[in-house]
Amino acid sequence: MTIKELWPELEWIQDQDLREKTAKTWELALEKSVLTAEDLQTIPFTLLVPVNVTFMEHKRCVVHLAKVCGERINEFLGKDLPVNMDVVISGAILCDVGKLLEYVLDENGKAVQGPYGKYLRHPFSGVSLAEQCGVPPEVCHIIAAHAGEGDHVKRSTEAYIVHHADFMTFLPFKSRLQV
Repeated sequence: MTIKELWPELEWIQDQDLREKTAKTWELALEKSVLTAEDLQTIPFTLLVPVNVTFMEHKRCVVHLAKVCGERINEFLGKDLPVNMDVVISGAILCDVGKLLEYVLDENGKAVQGPYGKYLRHPFSGVSLAEQCGVPPEVCHIIAAHAGEGDHVKRSTEAYIVHHADFMTFLPFKSRLQV
């Protein structure tokens, strides 16, 4: 499976250089990971709560939500709160790329936190991977700030969008009112 097959949403990034650096980051992550692109179609997107949603189902949903949110913000608030759509899309595609270094498969093929992941969570490893590929700081900021670690820094508008798209598709699995 190619990166373009894994991520058809890469085509939404208008800036060819950013599109290539985003794809290159995923290529590097897969090279360094014990996981394959096929594994991402079956492993759960989180190890924090039991879920049946796969890594790629969650990731692609986050990218689609972030894109729509950015478009609506530009439509209604853009004169005062412009959103760089390439930055949002690249950041949404890359925000969990570090999980490829955080996760390993146990002897039964189940995704678990590996030795690397015990020391560095995916926002840190994701930024490292992205910087090695020349991803610009405004996208690396999204990777760094999308999870709980980002609660301690000021987020860009684009980082807020990705953070909320990610958490609105995670928190209901963790804690929701069921009637």
